[in-house]
Amino acid sequence: MSRPCPQTLLVLAISMALSAEVLADPQSTDPEKTLDKVIVKADPLGNDVEGLVQPATVITGADLDTKKSNTLGETVTSIPGVTSSYFGPGVGRPVIRGQDGARVAILANGMASDDVSNVSQDHAVSIEPFLADQIEVIKGPTNLLYGSGAIGGIVNAADGRIATAPLDAGLSGRAETRYDNGSNGFTQLLRADIGGDGYALHADGVYRDNEDVSGPNGDIANSAVQTRTGAIGASLFGDWGYAGASLSRYLNEYGNPAEPGDAIDPGVTLNMQQTRFESKAGINNPINGIEIVKLGYTYTDYQHTEFEGSDVGTQFFSEGHQFRAEGVHSSNESHKGAFGIQAQKKSFEAIGAEAFIPSTSSQGAGLFIVEQFTKGRMKSEIGARIDRNQSEADGFNSRSFSLYSLSAAGRYALSDRVDFTLNLDHAERSPVEEELYSDGVHAATAAYEIGDPDLAKERADQIEIGLHVHDERYEAKISLYRSRFKDYIYLSDTGLEVDDDGELLPVRQWRQDDSTFTGYEAEFIYKISANSFDHQLRLFVDGVRAEIDGGGNLPRIPASRYGAGWDWQSGKWQGGIGVVRSDAQNDTADYETPTDGYTLVNANINYILHDGDDASWELFLQGSNLGNREARSATSAIKDLVPLPGRAISAGIRVYF
Repeated sequence: MSRPCPQTLLVLAISMALSAEVLADPQSTDPEKTLDKVIVKADPLGNDVEGLVQPATVITGADLDTKKSNTLGETVTSIPGVTSSYFGPGVGRPVIRGQDGARVAILANGMASDDVSNVSQDHAVSIEPFLADQIEVIKGPTNLLYGSGAIGGIVNAADGRIATAPLDAGLSGRAETRYDNGSNGFTQLLRADIGGDGYALHADGVYRDNEDVSGPNGDIANSAVQTRTGAIGASLFGDWGYAGASLSRYLNEYGNPAEPGDAIDPGVTLNMQQTRFESKAGINNPINGIEIVKLGYTYTDYQHTEFEGSDVGTQFFSEGHQFRAEGVHSSNESHKGAFGIQAQKKSFEAIGAEAFIPSTSSQGAGLFIVEQFTKGRMKSEIGARIDRNQSEADGFNSRSFSLYSLSAAGRYALSDRVDFTLNLDHAERSPVEEELYSDGVHAATAAYEIGDPDLAKERADQIEIGLHVHDERYEAKISLYRSRFKDYIYLSDTGLEVDDDGELLPVRQWRQDDSTFTGYEAEFIYKISANSFDHQLRLFVDGVRAEIDGGGNLPRIPASRYGAGWDWQSGKWQGGIGVVRSDAQNDTADYETPTDGYTLVNANINYILHDGDDASWELFLQGSNLGNREARSATSAIKDLVPLPGRAISAGIRVYF
């Protein structure tokens, strides 16, 4: 008789906790059994994280301070169902439930980041996690609100550069400096907000200078990262609403560890630059029945250059415009909704010998509506969206796609502490430029990639059921989901090779097949207080299976994981330790190598030097991969070449004022 695997035991343990609460007295109305409310800024209806019907997680406050990393992907990997694409220490795009690339919308303050991180795994996201006030992850199709790029979910970084409400203090902000021995590098942060009667001003900046990162078996060559980014913003307020704008500049230079170079051939580095202008406005009660109309516009000018030593290789240029308008209404306390329009236009150009995608231009517009109803113990939400997208590329016929999305969701309170959720979604996505038009050597992934200009739109039908228990002392969640895709688009190894100046490169082709994703997530948090000593236990488990209908596996799917963490606080001291086990990934696609399992141990400890009305100072020490284990991520295109970083200790000081 075989023993149950650890994932099964964890799921059973969490399920037992849920079942015990479900069977408890449903009439309990203890007003103390509530959670702190964190408003999800990506939700137009202004729900807190517990009020959303869709599965969502928000990282903020001290939790974000502990988890923030060089990349957005690594910052959110502690969330069940979320991993990172990982292309070295400087690059990591979030992967949600096995969905990556163009299926995960990366947002800054609810508007697309408009970089080219979806074109290739070696392109970094143009969002600095150290400047975020909170990072929100909404899983499952959210293209109802944010277009076809969100068929797998969204990650929204809210940074407060444009204040939408008066500030609580005349002057506030934070600063931090840290040293990381794993990269012999420093990261420094400064942010300040000044507010007065009817106005707010904002300024922020980050400087990072990291050398090559230590791996479990020596330094990871060509993995250095240097980042300089900053912004200024201003807002006005009144009974009429708010209006504001910000201007930011993001400079990021990092090495490609998959192309480290040698004494003869230099390594490849990327120099990335983005200028972004963003404006927002909110008009209160413009007409009877409409609470607020929100307007947003962004302009983004992006470019990056891939250097082979000091020689210019390929250059990428992108220019994007976005406009979004939404109205929020509420007929009574039991009914509220949002409707709006979203439009975008983007141009993309690659220049150089390894420009494997032709110059393209794309544009699109969509209309959406979401209505939310509350009656007794039941909260329900329905919505619909229509999009029309068009893409043109040099040497190809233009492509146009009409997309339709529908959503129905419900949350039923079995008791005051227990909720049952059901989500049903139909989502559609149009193929993007790299999927349609790629044709050439992609040096970053050491492959020859071929697109298909005749790809059809991708369609998905998803069902998800969940159970959520929330109490003053503990919280438990479990979710089961299944997504059936019609014409799922993925990059497949063909088994063929081409000669590129004496080097044999694998040929990979974008193709479509009907596919099914089946997965689970569970998390249990238990809080304990004893006199002046508080501590918290966390258990989690997740897994997803991605199969091609008719046989075969999809590539680069994350392995199942399970883990435990313990956080504590006593007086001026606080800290924590966490252990995460990633299983081996043997359910691989054709010509894809399997990935061994690994265990990572992380820890942190903080000491509050001063906690007063004027400022709060604290020292911190953080350690990652303390066992110095060799770990390779199944989601990474370079997993066979580059491991995850080895043991690293960060130490620093931060102040809030």
